Amino acid sequence: MASPVLSLYPLGGLGEIGMNCMAYTTDRSMALVDCGLMFPEDYHFGVDVVIPCFDYVLQNKAKLHGIVLTHGHEDHIGALPWLLQNVDVPVYGSQFTLGLVENKLKEHGLDRWADLRPVRPYDRVLIGDFKFNFFPVCHSIIEGYGLGIETPVGRIVHTGDFKIDRNPLGGHATDLAAFRKFAEPGVHLMLSDSTNVEQEGFALTEREIKVSLRDIFSKAKGRILVSLFSSHIQRMQEVFDLADAQGRKVAVSGRSLYRNIELARDLGHLKIPKGIFIDLDQLHHYGDSELVLLVTGSQGEPLAALSRMASGEHRQLQVRPDDLFILSSRFIPGNVKAITKVINNLYRLGAEVLYEKMHGIHASGHAHAGELTLMLEAVRPKYFIPVHGEYRHLVKHQRLAMDCGVNERCALVVENGQSIHFEADGSVEFGPLFPADKILVDGKGVGDVGHSVLKERQLLAGEGMVVVLLVVDNATGEISIGPDIISKGFVFEQKYSHVLDDAKCIVLDVHENIAPGETTKLKERIRSALRRFFRKVLGRDPVVVPLVIPIDLDE
Repeated sequence: MASPVLSLYPLGGLGEIGMNCMAYTTDRSMALVDCGLMFPEDYHFGVDVVIPCFDYVLQNKAKLHGIVLTHGHEDHIGALPWLLQNVDVPVYGSQFTLGLVENKLKEHGLDRWADLRPVRPYDRVLIGDFKFNFFPVCHSIIEGYGLGIETPVGRIVHTGDFKIDRNPLGGHATDLAAFRKFAEPGVHLMLSDSTNVEQEGFALTEREIKVSLRDIFSKAKGRILVSLFSSHIQRMQEVFDLADAQGRKVAVSGRSLYRNIELARDLGHLKIPKGIFIDLDQLHHYGDSELVLLVTGSQGEPLAALSRMASGEHRQLQVRPDDLFILSSRFIPGNVKAITKVINNLYRLGAEVLYEKMHGIHASGHAHAGELTLMLEAVRPKYFIPVHGEYRHLVKHQRLAMDCGVNERCALVVENGQSIHFEADGSVEFGPLFPADKILVDGKGVGDVGHSVLKERQLLAGEGMVVVLLVVDNATGEISIGPDIISKGFVFEQKYSHVLDDAKCIVLDVHENIAPGETTKLKERIRSALRRFFRKVLGRDPVVVPLVIPIDLDE
C-alpha cells in the first residue's frame, strides 16, 4: 500500500466508555485529540486509575505538534500528567478545561512548564498538518467543544461529547449551524459520541431539570443536600438560583466542588447571589429550612462527603431526620453497589433520598438517538466512525449512520489498537494493529501491575495468605526457630489452631526429606505441600509464602 496521507490511531475510547484518546497522523505530523483515563473495575485491586498505552505516541513524539482537548471530564483529560512527563507540546482547550488541567498538573508537579493554550469558540488553530476549528457544544460541563478538522484528505468532524438541548438554558447550546456550515464543502469523515445511542428520542433538557428541582425545593421542610459531579457548573448555577429564590444559604463540603466553583466564578461562568454562599462553620447560625448543601460523593466514593455522612463519620455534618438528599447525577456502571449502599444508609438515618431513576433530577450530557440523527443530517459525512462507547454502542451507532444515508461500506466500526488509513484518492484501508493496552497505575508505579500481579491480589482477596517462618542451620539443616505459621485473611487462628498445627507437622515432614543447603527446593516443597493440604481439608487455596532463613551457627 502507498504511504497514507492521513492515519487514525485510537488509543482509547473505542470499545469502552472512558479513556478517550485519538491520534491523527500524517507523514510529517501528529495531533492528539483528548487524553483521558478510566477508573478501575472491582477486580483491579489497589489500582488507582487506568490510562492508555502511549507507546505509539512516544515512538513518534518527534512529529507530535499538539494535544487538543474537547472538554474537561476525567475521561478526556485525566491521563495528561502521565503523557506530559514524556512530551513537551502545547495543549489546547477552553479556559475552563485548561483550568481543570492546571489543577491536575499541580498535583503532579507539572504545572510550571506545561504549555497550556486557551482557545475561544470558533477559533481556528494550525497544529502541524491540521487546522482545528472549535465549535461550542452542550454537555454536562461548560465550555465543551466539537472539532472541525481540516486535513490533507479533506474535512473531519470530531463531535466530542455533546447533546442537542432543544431549549437551552443560560446559552449552553450545541451550535449545529456551525457544524453545518463547516460541512458545506463536504465532510470526508465524522467521528461521533455513541454513549446514548440506545436511548430513543431526546435527552431531558436542563430547563426541565430546573423546573423539577424548583418543585422539590419548594416542598422541602428541612435541609436540602445536593450531590452532583463537581464539574457540572450549569447544575450548580441552578442550585444557587433556586436556593436564592427560596431564601436559603448554600454551603459546600468537598474540595473538588469548592475548587471548581472558585474556578468557574473567576472565569465568569458562575454567578453567585451576594450573601448566599457561606462556610460550613456558619451553619449553626441558620435553621434547617434555610440551608442547602452541595456535597461530593454522587458515585459513592468512600472518602467523599456524602459517604462519610451516610456512615456517620463526617466531622461537621450529621444526617438529620428531615434532611432531603438529591443525587443529581447518573449512576455510572461499576458504582451502582457503592451508591445504593450510601442511599440505604441515609434511609437508616431517617433521611429522604431522591435520585435519577425515581425523579427527573438529572439530564444526561450525551445525545440520544434523535440528537445523533440531527448531527448526522447536519454533517452528512462520506465516512463515519462511532466513538466513545462500548462495542454494542458502536455497532448501533453504525446502523443509525447507515439509516441516515452513510454507505454501509463507509460506516466503520473500529476498536482500540486498530489503525485506519485514508488515502488522498478517497479510499480507506485498515492498517496494522498497534499497542493499545490498558495501563494500570498503582501509586507511583505505571504499568508494573499486570495480569500476574492482579491474579495474586485476587487470590489474596479471595483466599488470604499463609506465611511459614523457618530458620535453619545452613551447615546441618537443623531447625533453629519454627516452624511458625501465620494466617492473614485465611482462617481465624484460634478456631482453626488444630489445622495450623497439622500444617506445622507437614512442614517438618517436608524438611526431613530435603538435604541441607537446598533452601529454594525446601520453599517450593513447603508451598506445594501446604496448598494441597489446605485444599483437601478446608477447600481453600491461600497464597502460601515460605520464609526459610538460613544462618551459620558456627560463626
